[in-house]
Amino acid sequence: MAELGTRERILQATAELYRRQGMSATGLKQISGAAKAPFGSIYHHFPGGKEAISVEVIRSEGIRYGEFVGAQLADTDPATGIPQLFESAGRLLQSQDYSEACSIETIALEVASTNEVLRQESATVFENWLAGLARWFGQLDVDEATSRRLAVITLTALEGAFVLCRTLRSVEPIIAAAQGVQAAVTATLAEKR
Repeated sequence: MAELGTRERILQATAELYRRQGMSATGLKQISGAAKAPFGSIYHHFPGGKEAISVEVIRSEGIRYGEFVGAQLADTDPATGIPQLFESAGRLLQSQDYSEACSIETIALEVASTNEVLRQESATVFENWLAGLARWFGQLDVDEATSRRLAVITLTALEGAFVLCRTLRSVEPIIAAAQGVQAAVTATLAEKR
């Protein structure tokens, strides 16, 4: 595998730090150290400083997490596939000793009411994820509003479960969330009949 360039190392280090400790607790010197990059290279590659790096992290992590979810849902039936997605996410949390979370979530929680640029970038990622989930739920032959509602329920349950799993250091919340989402899907299908 080719060695990452300075810009990519900065983005990767920032994403890892944000997943572990959040954006506010992460400083530019810490980023440059973790990226093994000279401090000045941050402003060379990201003239807008921390906000510019954060925008890029949101975009790249949004794609990365979207691909993870897509891979978990590929070839699964929306009527029965929710547990697989949540169990995979739970295993990932456990394998990281609950030390990392979705970096989009951590950024969004910190900046939703204080930084409009980062809030909008986070909202775009969440909307993309919701659109992907809604397309997946569309296989249930339900209307767009129902697909969207199931997507919102799923993403809300998953992101909320991440917070509780990390805090409680347990997969219990993600298992319960999967059961709740599956119940919503089952109820939706029962209403169609």
